[in-house]
Amino acid sequence: MTSTLPSSPPDPTVPHVRVEITDELDLAGLPEVAHVLDQILALGPREVTIDLAECRHVDAAAIALLLDVHRRLSRRDGALVLSNPHPRIRRILATAGVGATVPIVDSPRPAARGRARVTSDRR
Repeated sequence: MTSTLPSSPPDPTVPHVRVEITDELDLAGLPEVAHVLDQILALGPREVTIDLAECRHVDAAAIALLLDVHRRLSRRDGALVLSNPHPRIRRILATAGVGATVPIVDSPRPAARGRARVTSDRR
């Protein structure tokens, strides 16, 4: 009895992952967010959407992280999309030139059913 194995493993990628940032995206919380994003990127998604609707602050370290995620996804023909930023956050991203590289969109938010949130308790 002869068995053959497939020449290559099946494609393990997921089509899309959506992440909500529900706190400030700054140096204090960046290690936790970076860890979660690393785990998400390990899934091999084609697209990652980061919803910034509830985020009220980003700093330079956060912008660097977002650009790093964009670069890592681009290397394997993936895409990062930033969605629903507060007008203040949108201005910060525009000033930093992020919109020239990463799409920033306003999109309807999905229903709460079937979502998971990652939040930190930094009190």
